Amino acid sequence: MKNGTESFVSSFHWPFAGSFGFNTDILATNPINLSVVLGVLIFFGKGVLSDLLDNRKLRILNTIRNSEELQGGAIERLEKARARLRKVEMEADQFRVNGYSEIEREKWNLINSTSKTLEQLENYKNETIHFEQQRAINQVRQRVFQQALQGALGTLNSCLNKELHLRTISANIGMFGALKEITD
Repeated sequence: MKNGTESFVSSFHWPFAGSFGFNTDILATNPINLSVVLGVLIFFGKGVLSDLLDNRKLRILNTIRNSEELQGGAIERLEKARARLRKVEMEADQFRVNGYSEIEREKWNLINSTSKTLEQLENYKNETIHFEQQRAINQVRQRVFQQALQGALGTLNSCLNKELHLRTISANIGMFGALKEITD
């Protein structure tokens, strides 16, 4: 038994509309169609895509600068914490007899809280960078898809005239009717 494509091609006669015809050689048509679509995408989309990427790059760089400023603030706090630590250590020498263990515990708490703050800031910076990169990638994908779809629709609209469109619809209706009779 023939498959649906073979019966569709062989059971209908496709009259030519001027110089228009169907090329059923899939190896000859697909590379041409792909090269046309890719050429249109590259020609019309490279400016928009480069602008979009430049804007995204600037946003990411601004985010990195902001993160570095936050890191600079954390480093200042770390320096203040280190100065405080030095002060605590001097006091520890004075009060060694009365409470060396308490001072030591405060020192470690201070170091731990400062290192946790630095880790949190570093994680925030990395998450922000990752988030901005993902958002940029998603926007680029969406923009490329929209441009490809617009290009394909434009190509289809420019290639199909009213008469050809009506013949295609009639042929498809006839094919579905024939398939329905076969399945019944």
